Amino acid sequence: MKDGLVIGFLSVLPRKRVSASMGWLGRRRLPRWILRTFLRWYIGHYGVNLDEAAGTLDDYDTIVSFFIRRLKDGARPVCADEGAVVAPCDGRVYAIGHIEGGRLPQSPDLDYAVGDLLGGDDRYEGGEFAVIYLSPKDYHRVHTPVAGGVVGYRYRPGRLWPVFDAATRRIRDLFARNERLVARVRSEDFGDVAVVMVGAFGVGRMAVEFADLLTNRGAPAADVDLPTPFAVARAGELGRFELGSTVVLVFEPGAVAWEAKPGDVVRLGQRIGARP
Repeated sequence: MKDGLVIGFLSVLPRKRVSASMGWLGRRRLPRWILRTFLRWYIGHYGVNLDEAAGTLDDYDTIVSFFIRRLKDGARPVCADEGAVVAPCDGRVYAIGHIEGGRLPQSPDLDYAVGDLLGGDDRYEGGEFAVIYLSPKDYHRVHTPVAGGVVGYRYRPGRLWPVFDAATRRIRDLFARNERLVARVRSEDFGDVAVVMVGAFGVGRMAVEFADLLTNRGAPAADVDLPTPFAVARAGELGRFELGSTVVLVFEPGAVAWEAKPGDVVRLGQRIGARP
């Protein structure tokens, strides 16, 4: 019943307009005392580890600038094993494993098609996947799990449903319906890897390092091949969430043997799998 009430309220809420308003407020330069009061509450409420962040509270002039804060050098050691797949972000492993029947798990009772998630790319059916949820306390930049080059991307405007448990239990195809950006990484060791950034309610904006793109601004769906691959080292930065959300990794069949498990808390650069 509680889930139904939550989803019923969200279904009538103008989520994109509310998210746009939250984004406007998050990017606004508030009076210094108001901003610092809010950030101190946020840090204490969510348990943010400010010691690992680059700079101090005085270096952030908006809520969003704090949310997309960078880390101090060395705060996230990257596994040096050439055969390793590393966590692309901080977060909790929501689900991980082998893609069965072309579908990925969303909750105990719901699943969705990997081809829908990837904007029509069906090459990964029978492949391997990992879903990592970023909580409000986490570092919110997204990196690559393997070394290679970004050869292109797919952008799908989609919806802005929240990704908390009540929503994933009740809203069919949530991850395949929400706004998402798919970075296509080509790796010599791991083949083609899809790194999917899934937007969510509340700001819903994503930016990337390899293209002049800001999401949730009314742009249409796009499938883009880069004229020159954007080279990335293992754990090289791909983009950032201005608020939210979830990262989905998708590998070709047999490309990776996972070592992380559902429920594991992982940090950027940590080994989560390896070549079989």
